[in-house]
Amino acid sequence: MDLITKIRTQAKSSGKRIVLPEGTEERTLRAADIILEEELANLILLGNVEEIKSNAAHWNLKQIARATIIDPLNNPEKERYANLLYQLRKPKGLSMEQALKLVEDPLYLAVLLIKNGDADGEVAGAANATGDVLRPAFQIIKTAPGMSAVSGAFFMVVPDKSFGDEGVLVFADCAVNPDPTVNELAEIAVASAQTAVSIAGIEPRIAMLSFSTKGSAKHEKADKVIQATLLAKKMAPDLLIEGELQADAAIVEAIGRKKAPESKIAGKANVLVFPSLETGNIAYKLVQRLAGAEAIGPVLQGLAAPINDLSRGCSVEDIVNLVAITVNQAKK
Repeated sequence: MDLITKIRTQAKSSGKRIVLPEGTEERTLRAADIILEEELANLILLGNVEEIKSNAAHWNLKQIARATIIDPLNNPEKERYANLLYQLRKPKGLSMEQALKLVEDPLYLAVLLIKNGDADGEVAGAANATGDVLRPAFQIIKTAPGMSAVSGAFFMVVPDKSFGDEGVLVFADCAVNPDPTVNELAEIAVASAQTAVSIAGIEPRIAMLSFSTKGSAKHEKADKVIQATLLAKKMAPDLLIEGELQADAAIVEAIGRKKAPESKIAGKANVLVFPSLETGNIAYKLVQRLAGAEAIGPVLQGLAAPINDLSRGCSVEDIVNLVAITVNQAKK
């Protein structure tokens, strides 16, 4: 069973409630129809009710009637959610008048539904920029307990099954933090382990990557990875975490045995934590293009609830898959 099939199978009949704030957008509606047909999630669509129903009829989408549809502009619960937002943000200077206006924004209402316990996760970004999707999440949902950093992980499915876990590896952070601190790097490692378990069902073996393996090079950037490794082990003592390791020592068993013979992870890593955003982003794109790998993500991690951001160039299938991923995150 390939990874996406596994993820969708795990999501089936979970009963998790995922809110789609771009409810009138064509790809989102077409994806919603598939999600409801396959029972991957219970959906909450935000948008004008008549427009959603008219579009669904026009595109011959039979399942949309099974979704809960909320119009942010004509929401009978508008004042309740506005009050929740006001209570959360008044220390930052938000007025009740401003709160009443913001809850008409589907991206704000979506996270308020999650905060209030009326939804379990959100997927957006088909029609909105990343910053617009994440701003309400950072303001209202915030980071998970013990986390100060949000990061983005990719599942890389490579043709050569000898790498990672039957060809599946997690790369992080490839999407959010340009230059993580020691603490943030440790948090990314712990969050990536949770992502590997909740979404792919794999036992994480985490390599903290550098241009040095076990002191082979001396530099402050290698020192940062060493410190982050020690901190990650302290944060999650039950996890298998090793660093600092060069990429080949992390994933090629013969090289791992040679460069780090005492390591339990070297040559067998399935979670690769990169020292910076530029290295992670470059690496996943090179592996995707040169090795013909499938890149699934980014999956956002470190938030107190599962909220994921799509590319505005996403396909219907991308939306379906990200909803299934979000359901799996919500199940943990």
